[in-house]
Amino acid sequence: MKKKSHQHWSWIILASFVILGYFYPVIGLSGIICMIMPPFHAFLGRGKIHCSHYCPRGSLLGKFLKYVSLNNPLPNVMRTKGVKNILLLLMLSLLSLSLFHSKGNILKISFSIYRFMTLSLLVGITLGTIFKPRSWCQICPMGHLSDLVDKAVKNGFQISKKLEGTN
Repeated sequence: MKKKSHQHWSWIILASFVILGYFYPVIGLSGIICMIMPPFHAFLGRGKIHCSHYCPRGSLLGKFLKYVSLNNPLPNVMRTKGVKNILLLLMLSLLSLSLFHSKGNILKISFSIYRFMTLSLLVGITLGTIFKPRSWCQICPMGHLSDLVDKAVKNGFQISKKLEGTN
């Protein structure tokens, strides 16, 4: 049975997060779910299903930027593994540094996650306006991490099957 995509409405989750998080920063903690779900799905062997079926950011970018986007193709260099690895490391480092400086204060942790999610949305909107609407999705650190996890899971299964065959 084909899984139904939630892309047509999941943008509401991100819009609510941004609006409510501005007034109630503790909402920022819910951003952890958006960061954990893509690699979690990949770990379960579902590949990048989060990106294609559930992602609120991709939903928002695709739904609204199609009206204002210049629809230029994303430069090939931005789609390379090197750029994706650098972006993943940069974003994880910045988030980690921000969380470290929060010193365990739950409101500061919440605001750090809120700020991280909102700034990455703004980058996605900028890219989607200059390039195609879902250009961010091509370089998204969580999508890239999901791809890395998916490949590791698949390679792990292949190795275990090979080991079982040698016994």
